[in-house]
Amino acid sequence: MRRVDVLVVGAGLAGLRTAGLLARRGLDVLLVDRRRSLSAGIRTTGIFVRRTLDDFDLPDRLLGPGIRDVLLYPPSRRAPVRLTSDRDEYRVADMAGVYEHARHAAEEAGAQVLLGVRYTATTRSAGGGAGRRAVWLAGAEPVMARFVVGADGARSRVASDLGLDVNRRFLVGAEIVHPIAPGRGAPAFHCVLDPRIAPGYLGWVVDDGRHAHVGVAGYPEAMRSGVRHLLEVFAEDAPGHAPPTGPVERRGGPIPVGGVLRRLACPAGLLVGDAAGAVSPLTAGGLDPCLRMSELAATVTAEWLRTGDEGVLRQYDGNALRARFRGRLLLRRAFAGLRSPAAVEAAVAGLRGRAGRGLAARVLFGDGSFPDVPLKPALTPGR
Repeated sequence: MRRVDVLVVGAGLAGLRTAGLLARRGLDVLLVDRRRSLSAGIRTTGIFVRRTLDDFDLPDRLLGPGIRDVLLYPPSRRAPVRLTSDRDEYRVADMAGVYEHARHAAEEAGAQVLLGVRYTATTRSAGGGAGRRAVWLAGAEPVMARFVVGADGARSRVASDLGLDVNRRFLVGAEIVHPIAPGRGAPAFHCVLDPRIAPGYLGWVVDDGRHAHVGVAGYPEAMRSGVRHLLEVFAEDAPGHAPPTGPVERRGGPIPVGGVLRRLACPAGLLVGDAAGAVSPLTAGGLDPCLRMSELAATVTAEWLRTGDEGVLRQYDGNALRARFRGRLLLRRAFAGLRSPAAVEAAVAGLRGRAGRGLAARVLFGDGSFPDVPLKPALTPGR
């Protein structure tokens, strides 16, 4: 049975980044994912916001053109509210390429990545502490790991096995992605607020001049005809949607919107990414928080394995982050309550005034979609 310091479960952006950061700290890291290819089963639209692009080194060749225009449509689709930034606010990434780039970085740092290997279970240790635990895998031999990082998505099996909190509140989304003919003008982000197709959230078309991303998301209990059917209906006449010029790819999956979970870590492991609920409750964006929280997760993990001090694990505290999400969680509840098209029509009309446009611009263009995750002085790398 192989022995490792850390087993990371899930090769999404959070898992790959955490594995690479831990390997750079000299730990023996194994990352497993049940997919046989990182280009399979992509669930995210791949929209990176300006703050992420400013703070993290993402390869320019994997990013589409900058997007400055956002159009907000009421259910009638008439007279959208147009918001234009003086800076590039969004860029849509080739996520298969981003994953491969992150995998290469993790392997270069010393982590081993095994695809086609499914996590099955972790054997709990009665004694607690930083001792090794047996982890069972389908497609590979079991391993003895000192610590397990759950990066296995919104419905995390690792979270359940370790007795950590699990996501309870979800949107469910579906999206089609396809190439479009060039030369259609400036890239734009079209958002349709219509509870008939996206109850509690929105439908979107992101045209970055190269590809179109067309999707819908909403609360599953209100999507009575099913998210795939609603996507097909929406895509037929979605604003800004150009016809495909190549193969169409389908994506989809659950999006946790209950905020960062409270209990994220224990002596046996911790959670990152969607498994941790690290998604903005209001905007449902998860790429920025998964990168921000991964650094703290890697620092806490390395320090815990070095010292065995359980006080270190308390630094990875979901309660502290949830306190900074109160306003966005309240707005999420208000958004979820808009089930009448007439009410949404009135709400969008309210965004046409100066105050409304300012609020919309703050949500869409502001720097506060996800708070910084501070490193306390005792845990700052190099100390």
